[in-house]
Amino acid sequence: MTPRCLVGGLAMSFSLLIAPAVNAQEKDAPKVDRNEAQSIGYFLGVSVGQQMSQNGFELGDIDIEAMLGGFKDGINKAEASMSDDELRETQAKIQKLLETRLRSKGVNYLAKNAKDEGVEALEGGLQYKVIKAGDGESPAATDTVKVHYTGTLIDGTVFDSSVKRGEPATFRVNQVIKGWQMALQKMHVGDKWMLYIPSDLAYGERGSPGAIGPHEVLVFEVELLEIQ
Repeated sequence: MTPRCLVGGLAMSFSLLIAPAVNAQEKDAPKVDRNEAQSIGYFLGVSVGQQMSQNGFELGDIDIEAMLGGFKDGINKAEASMSDDELRETQAKIQKLLETRLRSKGVNYLAKNAKDEGVEALEGGLQYKVIKAGDGESPAATDTVKVHYTGTLIDGTVFDSSVKRGEPATFRVNQVIKGWQMALQKMHVGDKWMLYIPSDLAYGERGSPGAIGPHEVLVFEVELLEIQ
């Protein structure tokens, strides 16, 4: 079972399973004696905290006592001490805060990446780096291509990989995200490029449910194998 809630338009979830991050943090930590209720409370705190961090929150954004008060009202199904208008206004403020922070994170990453050796830029801020140069033809927007790729977030998290599946992907160039369309039409068969795609040329403010959050910069290793 995966409970879900919506904070500022950003989906957050936690699974009632032991998260790898919890294991890593507590592997060498001194054992703390807790009763069952305390263990459940701590687990839920870590899980929610990790999810909030992944969504862009920082500890300084939150008054913990107020958060606990809201948690108690929510779990007890008590009437909220904020009006509906206040709740909506706060939700809008959260949305704006996180969007600004996520955009800034992506902009800063691309600005730093642009200085790396071999990185070139195309229109719209799309960056690429040639890993291997091919000598084949370049596809048009309406061509169908076969590619191998691995896609990651800027923290290195892999969200999709035809390489791991062991089967190249086949699709028409104009049916994928804008950043891919732009890059593929510049590539030649046999090329392998690293792509650094601004969110506006990827999934933008909506993200892609389950894998890619709002305003995410995406990093791909792409090899153009064939034009069909």
